[in-house]
Amino acid sequence: MSEESALIQSRLIRDLEPVVAVELDRHLSVQKNWYPHEYVPWSEGRDYAGPLNGDAWEAKDSRLTPVAQDSLVLNLLTEDNLPSYHTEIAISMGRDGAWGNWIERWTAEEARHAIVIRDYLMATRGVDPYQLEDLRMAHMSLGYQTPYENDMLHTIAYVSFQELATRISHRNTGKLMKDELGTAIMSRVGNDENLHYLFYRDLTAAALEVDPSSTVIGIERAVRTFSMPGLGIPDFERLSKEIAKAGIYDLQIHHDQILEPCIRRHWKLEEITGLSDEAERARENIFKQMARTQKVGKRLAGDRIDA
Repeated sequence: MSEESALIQSRLIRDLEPVVAVELDRHLSVQKNWYPHEYVPWSEGRDYAGPLNGDAWEAKDSRLTPVAQDSLVLNLLTEDNLPSYHTEIAISMGRDGAWGNWIERWTAEEARHAIVIRDYLMATRGVDPYQLEDLRMAHMSLGYQTPYENDMLHTIAYVSFQELATRISHRNTGKLMKDELGTAIMSRVGNDENLHYLFYRDLTAAALEVDPSSTVIGIERAVRTFSMPGLGIPDFERLSKEIAKAGIYDLQIHHDQILEPCIRRHWKLEEITGLSDEAERARENIFKQMARTQKVGKRLAGDRIDA
């Protein structure tokens, strides 16, 4: 990041702090505290093989379909990497004042997601616990690093997309589970993700009002380089293909349910005036990228139907 860009970022972090404070207060007024242990069927659990001399896990133990298992593993491993996400967000936004208060609250709420999904899977023997732990160790050992470190505008735009995408993925996974409790868990987690999405979406909208050119450039970076934070998970390509095939999350969903509502309906990028030349080029690139995503998404969806 250039010295000029760093100064702009510093100014925006200062100018947007009152907005962060208002959005945090709104978030706290509408969110509902919930407790992971209340969603876990502990009475179904039994000891696993190992020091407790329990029963070895077998594939027949799971009441989940293979694609539901794949999706839950991917969702859980993504949630597990929270320490890296916290670090990246704290670096880009800082931890002073309302920014720090939000980051800590967001982190605490996100931590519940991994707790409830993992405990549910362990109590119900939903997935192979040894494979899951090996994947967790491999994924968290890699960590996560944004391609635009210290870039607050890229971060808030990216997390807007990512939180909305995660909400959709969690809820669609729940619908496939054919298990009332599992569906309730994924819906509960999805509700949290939706509130987090609203926070970042509205913060990005405020940034567009304060400095539209810099913010459009940040949004373009997020659109162009977007990938889900689980990208580094071992076997990610196979898992993502199975999840796309099941209609949980794919490029068509990414275009229709993430990019379109954020960029056109909420941020109204087409209506913004007075952009710098660089920001105008960035806006053009955003809509070109959206068109490409839509085209490829429709083609891949058609290929899956024909297969």
